[in-house]
Amino acid sequence: MKAMVIHGPMNFGIEEVNEPEPARGDLLLSVQACGLCGSDLRTLRSGHSKISFPWTLGHEICGVVEEFGPGYEGQWKKGQRLAIGPLAYDPSDPFCVEGRHELSANVREIGQAWKGGLAERVVIPEAAIRLGNILPAPEGLKSIHAAVVEPASSVIHSQERARVGLGDTVLILGAGPIGCLHTAVARARGAHRIIVSDIVEERLELARAFEPDSIVNSKTQDLAAEVERATGGRMPDVIITAAPAPEAQISAVQLARRGGRIVFFGGLPHGNSTPGIDTNQIHYKNLDVIGSSIFAPRHFRMSLQLIESGRIPVNLLVTHVFPLDRFAEGASLALEGKALKVVFTPYGSTD
Repeated sequence: MKAMVIHGPMNFGIEEVNEPEPARGDLLLSVQACGLCGSDLRTLRSGHSKISFPWTLGHEICGVVEEFGPGYEGQWKKGQRLAIGPLAYDPSDPFCVEGRHELSANVREIGQAWKGGLAERVVIPEAAIRLGNILPAPEGLKSIHAAVVEPASSVIHSQERARVGLGDTVLILGAGPIGCLHTAVARARGAHRIIVSDIVEERLELARAFEPDSIVNSKTQDLAAEVERATGGRMPDVIITAAPAPEAQISAVQLARRGGRIVFFGGLPHGNSTPGIDTNQIHYKNLDVIGSSIFAPRHFRMSLQLIESGRIPVNLLVTHVFPLDRFAEGASLALEGKALKVVFTPYGSTD
């Protein structure tokens, strides 16, 4: 079969590889669509500590059940189209026992622990099936949209933790695909005013489709002054860092109103994760600073519901669809920041 294979930083392409074989309890999917995630882009650029080359990436997956591994006794049937939550939780982990899967330290992910979905077929391991992170894709939902349920799940989890709700002013630092998802989820949760900031004008232009109330180019405009003007001096109730930049975390602490909530969503690069934050601002302004990553099965279910209903407009998020044969072209657009979400379809369909 055809698959994207990475051999090292910026050394990747489409190759013929052996078809995967499902082990006991596994599913074999015919991949209908697979999105390219920000973590995939970082791996394309500089590798990843959890994978060894050569490797196949891809964890934003929608596919059709093609075969079962020996002894499969699950609920899914051949021909069913599934939206895949790629996380495999450890049921013996104390947090999973408590139902707090998002806090488990023993999470494995398709595309890291197992070869991913940027291929014609992918194995979904039994470990990733057992805790409910796989759902049937609704009949009216395109596969290219069902593939991006996963990133929205993490966004929903973070805003749940930050208690985003009615009347809130939300500042989102970063206008990439995650920043756009945060805009949509904040609106769905009832935020009163949403401000999006970035340093790349092309990103901000793409983000306009999500209709934030204000857009700020913090490279050419004074971010603090613009936020103060947009909020009438009140400043944001919630600030979400949706960019892997230390400056975003520093600005979030500086710009939050007294009693505000800050979500550190975008992880920082290895070796540059200790920004000079004024912790007195946190102390004296009584700020809640929240770290957030991954999600629990309930967030995945909620994400699919919001996408199916149109409350999260993934038709605006998925800006480019390519057949898998044109992976280099699509990856180049994403690496250069000229696309929001790029999705690949191994068989060339845009459904």
